[in-house]
This record gives sequence, structure tokens and C-alpha cells, in this order.
Amino acid sequence: MTARSALSDTHVTHARYGMIGAVSVVHMLNDMMQSVIVTIYPLLKDEFTLSFVQIGLVTLTFQMTASLLQPLVGIVTDKRPLPYSLPVGMCFTLVGLLLLSVAPTYGLLLVAVALIGCGSATFHPESSRVARMASGGRYGFAQSLFQIGGNLGQAMGPFFAAMIVLKLGRQSASWFGLVAVLSIVILLQVSRWYQQRVADRGGRHAAAGPPRFPRAVVRRTVGILLLLIFSKFFYLASFSSYYEFYLMHRFGLSAHAAANLLAVFLFAVAAGTLLGGPLGDRIGRKRVIWFSILGCAPFALMLPWVGLGWTVALSVVIGLVLASAFPAIIVYAQDMLTHRIGMVSGLFYGFSFGLGGIGAAVLGLLADRAGIDFVYHVCAFLPLIGLLAAFLPDVRPPHDEPIAAPDGAVDVAR
Repeated sequence: MTARSALSDTHVTHARYGMIGAVSVVHMLNDMMQSVIVTIYPLLKDEFTLSFVQIGLVTLTFQMTASLLQPLVGIVTDKRPLPYSLPVGMCFTLVGLLLLSVAPTYGLLLVAVALIGCGSATFHPESSRVARMASGGRYGFAQSLFQIGGNLGQAMGPFFAAMIVLKLGRQSASWFGLVAVLSIVILLQVSRWYQQRVADRGGRHAAAGPPRFPRAVVRRTVGILLLLIFSKFFYLASFSSYYEFYLMHRFGLSAHAAANLLAVFLFAVAAGTLLGGPLGDRIGRKRVIWFSILGCAPFALMLPWVGLGWTVALSVVIGLVLASAFPAIIVYAQDMLTHRIGMVSGLFYGFSFGLGGIGAAVLGLLADRAGIDFVYHVCAFLPLIGLLAAFLPDVRPPHDEPIAAPDGAVDVAR
């Protein structure tokens, strides 16, 4: 089939960068608001005389709500489009933040963080769907741009939350409600565009249709992808939670110097996230997944045995290479299950979010019992799970979805 005849069989769509940028900005704001929970832990511990177990329960309540509800939200919206669920979900976050700032009892604190978790659970699967709908066929690029917003929010959130809440007190957390209001205003515009797209499709999602692959193939592939997500986020948890302690213990660095090197690593992660999606659009998602998970294994295995300079250099390479996997994995799964975009997005975002918390707890226990150095010796083998990528089928976008060509036209003949 020639490019011209292919174009006559499908509609031409162009990327809506405004919509992709909008959900990316709200992703940044959403993750920034979530950081308030962790930042006020010292205040909560003193004000309510909480034990560390009770602090852990606050974290568990938020993470379990945000993780478990995401695939359920995706399943519901796959069956029935709900464009305005995005601003409605952000209203849950707004109420949760306001309650968090004034909650008089521990029980209401748990209710507040659960409401924030509900808002996050609604936002991620549906906004990921919007990014795909607005991509004009550049699915990987759209997911990378969407995810980089979350990376920026995670990096900026603790700084702003500490500057405001820790200085002014728990009640000042209500000021972050203004961020939620701004997010709601942006999402109302996104929802109007989303609703129009659904109306143009006769009330169905653009990607709705029959399954593309047999159930056995789907189950095996999703299982492999979840194992790859496990290896990625467990290894990243060793850096995000314990890299500073590792540098201070092994090389005698100050807390300030170690924090700066952690920032260098997080910057590499952000860069890898931004590169992974567009690279998958060009060379194929499976190749990026294979390279990003397994490709960092040699560097991970070297890391515990080298000096400070090489440790910093290897951490940058590891962050850059490993982070490129997630947008490729998300789009790969969406390409396989185009009739379950919301469920797939919710499953992988929820699973990755939960693994971050579980990984931090498990690795903390390991560090207490065997030492921080041992954590990095063990985690160095996690990227070898990337060998499972060899069993992934070659999944490409369906032919009835437009693929943006480099010149801005649409190429469906691949």
C-alpha cells in the first residue's frame, strides 16, 4: 500500500500540543501537591504524637488509594467516556488538601490523604488517554512530555512545601488549594476538548475496538512488562530514598553534597524520561524497552565497586538509560490494548507508584539489617530482569490510527 492510498483510507490528525502541554502542566501541579503529605510528617508527628508505624500508615493509605483505584478508574472510563472526571477528580484533591490543613484527629488525617489519593487515581489514567488522543500519532513523544511534568512536580514539590508549610505551619497547606483550583481550571478546558473528540466519534473513544491479540499473548506480555516495571522502580527506589545515605557512608560526603549529587541523578532521570518516548516512536518501543532495562545492567553491576567520580558518572548513565523505559512501556501496552487504554494506563501508573513505596520500605529494612552498601550490591542485579524483554512480541500502533510523519504529514504505511 502506498502512502497516498493509505492516507485516503484514514483521517489525518495533527498533534494538539496545547492539550499535551496542559495535561503535562497539571501532572506537575498534581505531583507537587502530593509532596505536601510527606513534607508535613515532622509536624504531624509532633502535633498528634504519632509513632513511626502511624506515619507509615499515612503513607500506606495514600499510596494504596492512589495505586489500587487507578486501574478501576481506567476500566470504568474505557466502557463509558467521562471527560469531566478529570476536574471532578481534582476536586477530591482540593478537598483533601483543605482537610489536611485543619484535621483535628488522626482518623480525619487518613481521610484527607485518601481523598488526595482518589484525585491522583482519577487524574493519571484519563490524562494519559488525553495525551494519546492529542498526540497525532506521536504516542511516545506525548507520553514522555506528559510524564516529564510529573518528574518536575516531584522535584519541585518538596522545596515549595518545605518553604511554605514547614515555616508557616500545617494550616498553610491550604494555600496549595490554589494550585488545585488552577489545575481544575486547566482541566475544564481539557475536558471540553475531550468531550468534543468523543462526540465526533459517536460517543466512543477513538481507540475503541476489538482486541488485537489473543488473551494468552496479552496476559504473558503484560506479565513481562510488570516484571520489567518492578526491576526499574525497585532499582530507582534505591536511589531516590537511599542514594544520599550511600554517598555519605561510602565516601564521607556531607549531607549538602550528597543532596546535590542526588539532584544530578534526578535530572538524568528527567532527561531519560523525555527521550524515551520519541526514541520509541523512531526505532520501535520494544528496542527501547530492551535497551533501557538490560542496557543499564553493566553500569549497575559496576557501581558498588568504583570510586566517587565513577559513581557519579555511572549514576547519570543509569538514570538516563533506565528512565527511558517507562514511556516506551506505557505506549507499548497501549498499542497492544487499544480497546483498554484507561485500564492499561491506570494499571501501569498505579503499579509503578505502589512499587516506589514498597521498594523504599523493603530496601530500608534490608539496609537496617545488612548495611547500605549491601543494598546496592543486591539491586545491581535487578536490571538483568530486562532479559525478559526478549520474549515480548513486536507490537506496533494499529493501522487505523494515524502515525505522524517527520514532515508533519501522516504515515500509516508501516
